[in-house]
Amino acid sequence: MDEDQLTALEALPKIELHLHHEGAAPPAFIRQLAHEKKIDLSRIFRDDGSYDFRDFVHFLSVYEAATSVLQTPEDFARLTRAILQESAENGVVYTESFISPDFCGGSDLGAWREYLQAIKEAADQAERDWGITLRGVSTVIRHFGPDKAKASALCAAETAGDWLVGLGMGGDENQGEQGDFAYSYDMAREAGLQLTTHAGEWRGPQEVRAAVLDLGVSRIGHGVRVIEDPATMDLLIERGVTLEVCPGSNVALGVYPRLDQHPIERLRDAGVRVTVSTDDPPFFHTTLRREYRNLAQCFGWDQEVFGQVTQTALEAAFCDEDTRATISKRLETS
Repeated sequence: MDEDQLTALEALPKIELHLHHEGAAPPAFIRQLAHEKKIDLSRIFRDDGSYDFRDFVHFLSVYEAATSVLQTPEDFARLTRAILQESAENGVVYTESFISPDFCGGSDLGAWREYLQAIKEAADQAERDWGITLRGVSTVIRHFGPDKAKASALCAAETAGDWLVGLGMGGDENQGEQGDFAYSYDMAREAGLQLTTHAGEWRGPQEVRAAVLDLGVSRIGHGVRVIEDPATMDLLIERGVTLEVCPGSNVALGVYPRLDQHPIERLRDAGVRVTVSTDDPPFFHTTLRREYRNLAQCFGWDQEVFGQVTQTALEAAFCDEDTRATISKRLETS
């Protein structure tokens, strides 16, 4: 594949379903906020200004340190603008980002409403300026435990609607079990939110099976280790569960040593519904344009394959049908 072909593939309109709001914060943005607030975060940056972490657990601590300077609704509004400008420059026309009530007012419902309003207003302006639509997926933090998750899920349930469209779970997959959070997921389901969870990134396919059977999710963040168990792959195919795959993240964190050993192509060939996202792009030195280029170079994905993956993402998006129709038109005309 020559450079012109790769450039054309990079320029395709895109949908992103797995993006952590705070994790998408550009390092320069966080450094500026830290400077304004007189908070010393020098320990979380390398000399070149990028985020510095050793492994997944350390990554979580660096992530939470960076998030500590995001203290007001206005901070999150500014962050939203920065994220969506970057995404729009990468050809993204629709994105869903994970936003945690724990980081937006400490799971206090009144504060959460204020944060959401600020984020939504910034997103509405970004849509007018850059033609990118954002929807929110409220996130509980797994390593904070099931009790804190209930408070976060209540915030999500009370603000469910056309803009806050889903509930997810992030954090340390090695803490607790998927089923420990069933109460929170039941609350969200009753409120009309659609459901996803991180699974099958660090633990094996049994974690993916638990996510489907114990929480009833329609999407799974990562899920790539399902490749190790054909029976669980069959379960995903049977139930139409979509994987939010983040290849660059998986390689950066060492889930797989190289992209050519990543199972995304084998999963797609087997009939599992896969999409492509960046996860926490500045942490992993990636963008969605870069993900497209790398997949094209490594697996020979062409415009037809990317079109199929984008259609899967459109179908799996948690937005309402009017929004889905609008995004479909953007994909056709871009």
